[in-house]
Amino acid sequence: MARFFFKYYYIGLEKYYGSQRQNNVLTIDDTLIETLRKRNYIKDPHTSQFESASRTDKYVSARGAVFAINSLKKPILMELNSNLPKEIGIWAYSKIPDNFSPRFNAKMRHYKYIIPQPLEYLEKNFNFNLKIIKKACQKLEGKHDFQNFSKRDPDISSTVREIKAIDVNIVNDIIIIDFKSEAFLRQQIRRIIKKLIELGRGEISYKSFIKLLDPLEFISYQPANPKGLILWDIEYDKELMMFKIDKKSLKRMNNFFFNQKMKYFLQYNLFSLLQQNDLSKKRL
Repeated sequence: MARFFFKYYYIGLEKYYGSQRQNNVLTIDDTLIETLRKRNYIKDPHTSQFESASRTDKYVSARGAVFAINSLKKPILMELNSNLPKEIGIWAYSKIPDNFSPRFNAKMRHYKYIIPQPLEYLEKNFNFNLKIIKKACQKLEGKHDFQNFSKRDPDISSTVREIKAIDVNIVNDIIIIDFKSEAFLRQQIRRIIKKLIELGRGEISYKSFIKLLDPLEFISYQPANPKGLILWDIEYDKELMMFKIDKKSLKRMNNFFFNQKMKYFLQYNLFSLLQQNDLSKKRL
């Protein structure tokens, strides 16, 4: 029996209630564990010391999530993928020391958030201020108390975290915000996004946004839509371990992403074309 880390992707579909195992509902972990059992990699999650690096909420997706097991045999990824639904897939693995934890040995966690409306739409309808969002993101970098940017959790003793970097990028008129930190609090990114959007729309002032970093006053509000959040990657000490990418599994993943893109391509372009057809300027 040897211990392995596995990198995998998943899409946060309606049927999954997040990644972490829960009672009486289907989760990403449940689906992985069932496949690992069927293919005789583990007998049960307890004796195999199944452990995920991160837990994500319902509707959140991932490209580079990580889990670990003490495996009964050497991994063959396509053997596992053949028993997984297409929206979940393992694409790399690495043998690791027995005491390695995917959660506690992680050096960096990288998330991406896709703002649901195009920048042009936001600027036209809300006079959206992208510059002030970038300014606020710079302020959030470094070590702060993120009590007011996270969900209350009685198991967490401190809400102080250090964000290594927040980058705001525009790709095809879509705002994509990258977050990097060794560890995040529950709903931290989605609550930051919620307030960044309000700031950009002018619904709150920059002063009010910065005040959220003051832990003396607790402020409660709903986080941003989870469907825009992606667990992009988790990094580890490369001197101690190196992930081996399986080419067939990587191709399976990319084919699934491409097919999903094509599935909605016609609908997207249909509405884009209808939008451009301004009948008010034509004689009927």
